[in-house]
Amino acid sequence: MHQPLQIRSFIGTHDKNWEDSSFFRHDSLEITVILEGRGMFRYQDRQFDVDTGQVVLIPSDFPHSFHAVTAIRFGVLLMEGLPKGTRAWFDKLITGNVPRIISLSRLDGEQYELLFRQWLRIYSAPLKEREENYLTWIQVLSLFIYEHSQPEQQALSITHAADYIRQNLQRGIQISDLAQVAGLSEEGFRKQFHKVYGMTPKRYQQMCKLAEAKWLLSSSDKDMQTISELIGFSGLHAFSGWFKKLEGQSPTEWKKLQRMYHH
Repeated sequence: MHQPLQIRSFIGTHDKNWEDSSFFRHDSLEITVILEGRGMFRYQDRQFDVDTGQVVLIPSDFPHSFHAVTAIRFGVLLMEGLPKGTRAWFDKLITGNVPRIISLSRLDGEQYELLFRQWLRIYSAPLKEREENYLTWIQVLSLFIYEHSQPEQQALSITHAADYIRQNLQRGIQISDLAQVAGLSEEGFRKQFHKVYGMTPKRYQQMCKLAEAKWLLSSSDKDMQTISELIGFSGLHAFSGWFKKLEGQSPTEWKKLQRMYHH
């Protein structure tokens, strides 16, 4: 008989002296993300430091404990009875039936927190299709972690540089600046960036600028000159030529087509 769906979730806040009194085990699959602060995660005879932006994935019936090192805030998701399709995302994130710690960059961690808070609102709302809503959101949260997680500390340093790019689209950024953010040589940074993102830092910046330009064109009433300045172009002509080269149409034409689709 299929186990009924059970989901519990909450945001926990504790001071630096908090710790689990003992090792806990439960029937739930667990996803815990450190939203703020630092702590320790323990299982068996192993101990791991966990920091802001890191996610701890714990299989069911696996003894474990958490301990604060500083004041700490974390988001917890406990799941039982997930159907096979939804559970598949958790299984993609974890292997060997042992806990796994993965990392999110700062910006991605902030975005996950926004998604998690929205999930908590859904979780407490009166819904017509409660189970369908729950399963959809579990997939969204799991997929977000899967797409944005970085298992290695060096890869996480690369995502810090990617955060820097996304936060500074108006600036002309030098490879030397990004390498310094990542704590690598310029050559090492280029290689590691391509390994993590499958493209050069310059190409990544271009894609971020294009995504931001499309967002501003479709979601705001800002004029073209303002939009061009917001993503780092001093003149409208340069922005229009750059956009057309990438999209095959001018930003004005692209915006008109979007409005036609939506209406």
